[in-house]
Amino acid sequence: MTPFIVVPAHDEAPTIGNVVRRASRHAPVIVVDDGSRDDTAQAAMRAGAEVCRHARRCGKAAALHTGVVAARARGATHVVTLDADGQHDPDDVPALLGAAAVRTLVIGARASDSDALPAGRAGAMVVAGFFVNWASGLSLGDTQSGFRVYPVAIFDEVSARRGGFVFETEVLLAAAARGWAVCEVPVRALPRVAARSRFRPVVDGVAVGAHLGARSIVRVAIEARAGARAIAAVVTRDRTRERHAAMLEGAAPYAGGVAWGMMLGVVAARCAGERVAAWWRHRRRRRATAAASAALALPLVLPLLVLAEITGWRLRAARALVTALYSQTRLDAAPAAAAAMVVNTVS
Repeated sequence: MTPFIVVPAHDEAPTIGNVVRRASRHAPVIVVDDGSRDDTAQAAMRAGAEVCRHARRCGKAAALHTGVVAARARGATHVVTLDADGQHDPDDVPALLGAAAVRTLVIGARASDSDALPAGRAGAMVVAGFFVNWASGLSLGDTQSGFRVYPVAIFDEVSARRGGFVFETEVLLAAAARGWAVCEVPVRALPRVAARSRFRPVVDGVAVGAHLGARSIVRVAIEARAGARAIAAVVTRDRTRERHAAMLEGAAPYAGGVAWGMMLGVVAARCAGERVAAWWRHRRRRRATAAASAALALPLVLPLLVLAEITGWRLRAARALVTALYSQTRLDAAPAAAAAMVVNTVS
């Protein structure tokens, strides 16, 4: 395995030097200066990084793409991505690389209750993760972390079309849909050193939400087709024959009597009740119901999270709603087909 570390940066001169110095202990570092107006590039080079520069700001997705292309040209088999503002601990890089494999995307998972996360960010992370898990069938704790290890081969199968902060979500969903394993490794979330985050709660939040909404609609269509197939299966010839045989067997003791017809109806009603009960208990129905209620609550929850992000207030109402509606336990454990794992190393 030949790893390179890619750090997208825009106006991060105060922090980039320390990030590069610490990250370079574990692998060569490529900093992509995304149209900075300060001396981000110079600070990164002084710290020992190779620097690729965009003449103007192109966004996080474009910066990551430039970094991946540069790393691949230098023989990288895996690319570690981390932020330039100091919120990721470069000393966690070995733990992520230890979980890396040929067809595995590794995510550095932050604890959603970490005090280092901004007030509204932790809640938004849980909400986004809920819908990512619903759409993909995975069971991940932090789907929005940019601290990751990508096998460079993943980009031969997954072509991210959306820019900005949608990149991580789009690649994750596309990789899972193509059968790539997704592995989480717990990492530390550090307090931000920079004055403000590059993530814009409204603009970037809406972009991520729109992508998740589209993917959720696709998931709804999949669930609807599965439900239609389950209903159609009830009236197939074999099922009908089995049902009629059960009705006749149940009513046989009353053959020739006036109660025979009534018992046929009783047995038929019992068969129907068992089918309805089985559907109600089915995991797919529970997941769909949880997703529907969570989606209906978004108009109330999202403004509270935006307010918390902008003001820094830790709103109890927002926290309570997120905990009640977007807990991943409502979606149950991930199915065996979804190759999501949690590696209990670090921190």
